[in-house]
Amino acid sequence: MMLQEIVSSGQAPDLASIASRPRTLTLWDSVRTTLDSVAERLQLEPGIHAVLREPERELAVSIPVAMSDGGVRVFKGYRVQHSSARGPCKGGIRYHPDVDLDEVRALAALMTWKCAVVGIPYGGAKGGVSVDPSHLSENEIRCLTERFTRLIMPIIGPGSDIPAPDVNTNPQVMAWMTDAAAAMFGKSAVGVVTGKPVQLGGSLGRKEATGLGVAITARELLKRCGRPLNQTTVAIQGYGNVGMAAATFLHQMGCRIVAVSDISGGLCSLHGLDIPAINLHVQRHPRFLLEGYAAPGVERLSNAEILTSAADVLIPAALEHQIRADNAHEIRANIVVEAANGPTTPEADVILQERGVIVAPDILSNAGGVVVSYFEWVQDLHGLFWDEPEVNHNLEQIMTASFDRVWQFSCEHEVPLRTGATMLAVKRVADSVRDRGLVQ
Repeated sequence: MMLQEIVSSGQAPDLASIASRPRTLTLWDSVRTTLDSVAERLQLEPGIHAVLREPERELAVSIPVAMSDGGVRVFKGYRVQHSSARGPCKGGIRYHPDVDLDEVRALAALMTWKCAVVGIPYGGAKGGVSVDPSHLSENEIRCLTERFTRLIMPIIGPGSDIPAPDVNTNPQVMAWMTDAAAAMFGKSAVGVVTGKPVQLGGSLGRKEATGLGVAITARELLKRCGRPLNQTTVAIQGYGNVGMAAATFLHQMGCRIVAVSDISGGLCSLHGLDIPAINLHVQRHPRFLLEGYAAPGVERLSNAEILTSAADVLIPAALEHQIRADNAHEIRANIVVEAANGPTTPEADVILQERGVIVAPDILSNAGGVVVSYFEWVQDLHGLFWDEPEVNHNLEQIMTASFDRVWQFSCEHEVPLRTGATMLAVKRVADSVRDRGLVQ
């Protein structure tokens, strides 16, 4: 569904001119635009299409936190459940100042498609708090987490909605959520979230799972394109947990990582970066950043320059809408593997297609995290835990089989991978909606 163009006259008053400016496309707009296009291709029943365009449940909460300076601040938090048609809802919790309801809606819908495309029995959800955690003390973050957990407890639980880490949250935050839930339940609550510390029921391999899934997807796509790994260069925007893991695994596979970046800036070397040395630097940095790293032949780049650096494969692993209409023409990589959620706008996607750039979509390539979250949930429910080789082996099987299915589906329907992956996911969810009689 296209946004309506509003035409303004140069003679119009200021207010009319302001009102006539095109609205910035949000991630939620992008997600629904993609769904509308796919629904048309699938000839989806109008009723099912309407159901999938709206979240099942939305919860907005106000979170009061006693600050260390003696004052009280109130933060806005959200939990959105997009669909439970295929099973309990699943999705991360992010702490970021840009969190709002539309972003959380979009990310919840993407989780629905992600779970469906890799065939695990979950629906999609997402949560977040509008906060910059770098400005809070550890105790303030803990208080925020505990209160947020209590406020969303009416709609989360092992059989209904299972949160997990996302941007600026981690196993420690999940441990605090588990503790808050256990206090409310009056009993163990290890199954209420995933991404927990291993000693609290977390799964081995969970921390690296998303990055490993990205690396497996990149490997499989390069294989289809007839490109040897040891002759492939890679640039990665975003060097948090996902970007670092993807870089590490691709480096181990033989790829040459030529550029990486985080909020402190980027590093570039056409001869290849020393990934183990960079990882060690980041782990020792007080804020886990690339900041301050230096080595012979390594140049500094901005995040924007990383996107357009000379590399065969680009992996956007930061936030959404990094590849847009204003920079898509400058992307030099001919393969993009999306590690972040929604890093490419629909307009940019069209430009990349026209230029022959192959894009492995987020709902496939970054699904490794939710797959191992599913493994963790299963292990918690049964009280039987796997070793890391078994976790990674099972993840490899699911990611490889899912890539094969998306590739075949896309070829059969003569569509790009993003369209094919979304068509396959939407079809699976629509089948569940239909089979359950949710739409008469």
